[in-house]
Amino acid sequence: MSAASAASRTVADIVAAATRLWPLEGAEPWDAIGLLAGDPDAVVGHVHLAVDAVPDTADEAVELGAGMLLVHHPLLLRGVTTVAEDRFKGVVVSRLIRGGCALYAAHTNADVVETGTSAVLAARLGLLDASPIVAATGAAAGGIGRVGRLAAPTTLGRLARAVADLLPPTASGIRVAGDYDAPVETVALCGGAGDSYLEEPAVLAADVYLTSDLRHHPASAFRENAKLSGGPALIDVSHWASEWLWLDTAAEELRAALPGVTVTVSELRTDPWDFAIVQ
Repeated sequence: MSAASAASRTVADIVAAATRLWPLEGAEPWDAIGLLAGDPDAVVGHVHLAVDAVPDTADEAVELGAGMLLVHHPLLLRGVTTVAEDRFKGVVVSRLIRGGCALYAAHTNADVVETGTSAVLAARLGLLDASPIVAATGAAAGGIGRVGRLAAPTTLGRLARAVADLLPPTASGIRVAGDYDAPVETVALCGGAGDSYLEEPAVLAADVYLTSDLRHHPASAFRENAKLSGGPALIDVSHWASEWLWLDTAAEELRAALPGVTVTVSELRTDPWDFAIVQ
């Protein structure tokens, strides 16, 4: 492809490619995905990827000269009645519009595909024979979460250490519920918030469940029940970190789908926590 034809790519072209990679039908009904801001006819030569649309990633995209910021988490997921610049969502939208940068979100529709967030995490952990915790159908063929077995059995503590080495560092680190020396071979996981899948049969049959945003009461009840009747240990990681790994795969897929378009990945940490005090 010539430089001239690459320069003719538009926001609509990027949206079409993203829709093929992450079909909209795969999204949960409550999700707010797709093109969130920008002119479909605007020319795009550079797409910048991030987990979150925040002022820092918006500024980074504009400074890089990107014509689109493609994020995992939708900026406008919950009701918004103003985009005034005394609120962060208004700041993001305004800076992107002024900088000529569109905003696109691929969220739960990017979770369920065969190369989605959980699939990438499972692959990076080296899980074998990985399959969804909850299978999807149709255009979203794949499913939510993954469960598979490690190439070699290990212990819960060693697995937690391996997860810490794999993910980008965050203040919250890695939290674990279970015996450090407990044997582990089967791993269930879900990138992002996954406590709604705690009672899924594939999770209950695993040796450990790795996910993010585990709340006190569900986690406590789960572990107490596991002590009584058996069940997996828990590994709780940063929501942002668990999904950040997916960006490299998404970037590779976009480059293949859009020859000549520059695709970059943000390394800015948008995890909300800055530091932790260990007691």
